[in-house]
Amino acid sequence: MRARNRVFLAPMSGVTDEPFRLAAHHHGAGLVVSEMVASEELVRARPDMVRRATGAGRVNPFVIQLAGREPRWMAEGARLAADLGAEVIDINMGCPARQVTGGLSGSALMRDLDHAMTLVEATVEAVNVPVTLKMRLGWDHGSLNAPELARRAEQAGVALVTVHGRTRCQFYGGKADWPAIRRVREAISIPLIANGDCATAENVRAMLEASGADGVMVGRSAYGRPWWPGVLAERLDPGSGIAEPTLAAESAIVGRHHAAIVEHYGTEHGNRMARKHVGWTIDRLAERRLLDANTAKLWRDTLLRTSSNDAVAQGLADLYDACAEREAA
Repeated sequence: MRARNRVFLAPMSGVTDEPFRLAAHHHGAGLVVSEMVASEELVRARPDMVRRATGAGRVNPFVIQLAGREPRWMAEGARLAADLGAEVIDINMGCPARQVTGGLSGSALMRDLDHAMTLVEATVEAVNVPVTLKMRLGWDHGSLNAPELARRAEQAGVALVTVHGRTRCQFYGGKADWPAIRRVREAISIPLIANGDCATAENVRAMLEASGADGVMVGRSAYGRPWWPGVLAERLDPGSGIAEPTLAAESAIVGRHHAAIVEHYGTEHGNRMARKHVGWTIDRLAERRLLDANTAKLWRDTLLRTSSNDAVAQGLADLYDACAEREAA
């Protein structure tokens, strides 16, 4: 598998749907990964899981992330994902959400590496495309077993490993332990991607230095700005990503993304799905002091409460016009 650059977009449930991935891919992300797709539910053709697995032919490579707890369903899910056009299958052993770990999937698998490896082996054997693996440092600080899982996964045929520098029990609290990821680097020879607290170009360089990783994966710092992985890639390796968009260019990207959400989900559901992205857009503009707190609240109240997608689209354009006037003042 080949990536355009060393800054990837992390898979995030409820965020990295097809419209978001297409926007990130178009604006320079090295690799984009689908939302987590439950393998059994994909095989059973549950509509939301099938929708999460769309995008073949529109990004390259097309990566579907699978989650599960039984080898049979992981194998069948992987074969179906490949039939749907997946050029890479990523296995989720990193999600900390209680609804996932409570079902013995995601990072709960790091509590039993022998069982975890049955899923890895079943997936690798089922398909002829590269299989990658995303994990955390371990379940808790008493079981930092990421190096062992990565080593065994490499032996089973996994092509790349991503490690989030927190344990499952940390969720997203505290600070990601980038030096701890280096122990995974020392255990494997396949490419390693580091994840966790990677929001700026300075973070990217420091994370690569501390972890010894080959690349980084950007998650929450891309909220409200799907172009951000491409910007970080450009700052890390000039010529590999994109320059930070101007306000006018950013307005156009946000407008296209909103329209894509509505088209993807339909008028009513699309309106609901777009709200978090619109909210993050407003938050990002406020972070840059292009909006004060009171004005940001007014925009949120206006744009997040209307059921008219046309009104939201026009409001976003007006919002950026107002920010441009403030920037020019």
